[in-house]
Amino acid sequence: MSRATRPVSRLVPEIPLLRRSSRQQVAPAAREAEEVSVPAHFRCPISLDLMRDPVTVPTGITYDRESVEGWLARGNTTTGASRTAPAASSACPRRASPSPTPTPPTRSPTCHAPARRGDSAACGAAAARARALGKESERNRRCLAAAGAARALAAAFARLAGEGHATASGEILAALTVFFPLDGEARRCITASLTSLVSVMSRGELAARTSAAIVLREVASSADSATIETISKTPSLCDALVGLVRSPISSQATKAALVTAYYLVAASDAAAAQLARIGFVPVAIELLVDADKGTSEKALAALDGVLRVPAGRAAAAAHALAVPVLVKKVFRVSDMATDFAVSALWRLCRDGDESCRAEALRVGAFQKLLLLLQVGCGGVTKERASDLLKLLNGSRGSVECIETVDFKGLKRPF
Repeated sequence: MSRATRPVSRLVPEIPLLRRSSRQQVAPAAREAEEVSVPAHFRCPISLDLMRDPVTVPTGITYDRESVEGWLARGNTTTGASRTAPAASSACPRRASPSPTPTPPTRSPTCHAPARRGDSAACGAAAARARALGKESERNRRCLAAAGAARALAAAFARLAGEGHATASGEILAALTVFFPLDGEARRCITASLTSLVSVMSRGELAARTSAAIVLREVASSADSATIETISKTPSLCDALVGLVRSPISSQATKAALVTAYYLVAASDAAAAQLARIGFVPVAIELLVDADKGTSEKALAALDGVLRVPAGRAAAAAHALAVPVLVKKVFRVSDMATDFAVSALWRLCRDGDESCRAEALRVGAFQKLLLLLQVGCGGVTKERASDLLKLLNGSRGSVECIETVDFKGLKRPF
């Protein structure tokens, strides 16, 4: 860190920091002597106190951040010292120089316009700087977001991604993940660049693929039905999602892919059928065998959506682990996982063949559903659990159940 950018308190350790709690305990004469030792250019022009978080606004004047933000929040548009607009919301959140010489304003570290040819390295560096500043503090993140960082980054990605600038595109996507939620303009820009985003998800570097999956999840989670339809029709998008689940590169990427798949199948039967055709069902079932809580919830949600279509149910019925895994996930994960597991099992046993119901009985589904109703559930889950019991009841006499040890706490025999 250069001397010009070090915090004020580090440059002048001999100056005691004046806190309100300590002022009340210092004698007036001692306090006056203490305050005299503070150079004038270390005081905020608004509060006249020692600046603890100095920022330099475009006018070149340095203020304490808390003071200038409070001044603007009270409806003031000019400072009392200079009668000029501080415009703190558009200032770059950088540390002020302790020098009394005004520091010239600098551009925000994000790209303010779509990148031009030859600017990929500079734009990637600017995106990395914006990401670092945003992660440094929540105040920095809010300041950059208010200045339009997300829109600038999305526009830069749209301009560079199609030209093969892999490194810069990865930096931009990583920076975008810091400035969620994206506003409408940023989402539209990313939606218009879905082909490039899918390309990064499929063939980019590992970190860039994770960032691309997270950005896609953010766009899908806030999209309307028309946008979801557009997303689902993007070439190779479903293949990229299944690839991230089949061959995990990070837990973040896997979970983001599952959430995106859930939003797609919840809004589009065509997307559910497409995912079923390219092998999502067996991939999700095998993932569920030893998945953690968060991954289980997301995989069950997406799987339940895919089982809405005949191709999804056929793929699940053909998988030996489908019914046992769903029955296992009815308990021991979370209430959300229970809801989706019961729903998926209900779809499979209601619309599948008799072998699914027989398998459900063999692995203890009847007992688990009774227990679920006894301990309590409500809404759609209660209705589907009750319907499942009716479906399974007719086959109970011919099928030997297992895992009864899990239900020894039930108060009624079955």
